[in-house]
Amino acid sequence: MKMGEIKLMKGNEVLAEAAIRCGCDGYFGYPITPQSEVMETLMVREPWKETGMVVLQAESEVASINMVYGAAATGKKVMTSSSSPGISLMAEGISYLAGAELPCLLVNVQRGGPGLGTIQPSQADYFQAVKGGGHGDYKLIVLAPSSVQEMNDFVDLGFELAFKYRNPAMILADGAIGQMMEKVELADYKPRWTKEELVEKNGDWATTGKPASRKKNVITSLEMASNDMEVRNINLQAKYRKMEEEDVRYEAIQCDDAEFILVAFGTAARVCQKAVEVAREKGLKVGLLRPITLFPFPKKVIKELARKTAGFLSVEMSAGQMVEDIKLAVYDAGSNARVDHFGRMGGIIPTPTEVVEALEDKFSWELSYGVKRSY
Repeated sequence: MKMGEIKLMKGNEVLAEAAIRCGCDGYFGYPITPQSEVMETLMVREPWKETGMVVLQAESEVASINMVYGAAATGKKVMTSSSSPGISLMAEGISYLAGAELPCLLVNVQRGGPGLGTIQPSQADYFQAVKGGGHGDYKLIVLAPSSVQEMNDFVDLGFELAFKYRNPAMILADGAIGQMMEKVELADYKPRWTKEELVEKNGDWATTGKPASRKKNVITSLEMASNDMEVRNINLQAKYRKMEEEDVRYEAIQCDDAEFILVAFGTAARVCQKAVEVAREKGLKVGLLRPITLFPFPKKVIKELARKTAGFLSVEMSAGQMVEDIKLAVYDAGSNARVDHFGRMGGIIPTPTEVVEALEDKFSWELSYGVKRSY
């Protein structure tokens, strides 16, 4: 995407700006801290006057996700945003969207839980996002930004992947990324698709009106016959495997000679980038693997690192969720590399010093008696 204008913006604000600029057709949402600025920015910007984009505050999260469902069925680029409890309320509709194979963009700017919890940042919605937080065997494409720039970039990327796979995509941010201000380079405006461009780019599956050349399109996740439902599920699982083959994204920092790997996403990854510097200054060979796609998860690169690394520390702003996927990848590699977890909860962001101290504590045996390679 061609880049241009540079601004100082808050993460939530840039989500709204990026939606307008990438040719989004509609936003349907409901306010909840710490993501309310997304809708507020859209209301101030009034994109319906500029690009024709529809912006509507629904009466609830349940209403907003079902508006997304209806608009997505017409092939429009549509999105919603919320924060943890709000995404829980949307879970049924998200499952319907995945089952009906409809592209859309969802944004979760996470807050601490469980329950109403706190408005402070958290990463405890990892399971909800990557394991199918609603009912049924479905997956979302999940992108994890660690900067305001990525909040901007992942809006267009999220739509691109959603339409590539006809599947909902989610930007899983946290309250710190949503609320922080950074310099961001904005994209130039993209025009909204015409009906003809939609068909040309994505096929004629959408309910855009029935031409004489094809049968009518039926958008649904309902199959009354079990055999038909199983076939639908088999096709979905094949699609998810294709995502794992073609669209895994990650960033590896100083992993080539690392004896210990920190694995973190979002705000925790920013903390860990400094923790790597602190650890290296102390003579510890530490690297950072930052998953950018939480699904598809970078299992292959973890398996490769596990064959030459003594241990992995999953650093999360939660009680430990991503750590399970790291353990599965290491186990699948047949490696004896140890996997452990360090996290803070309740909206507390760990410090780089705390991360290094946790690494030294949890891997004290390896550090005391020499690193045991995992070849």
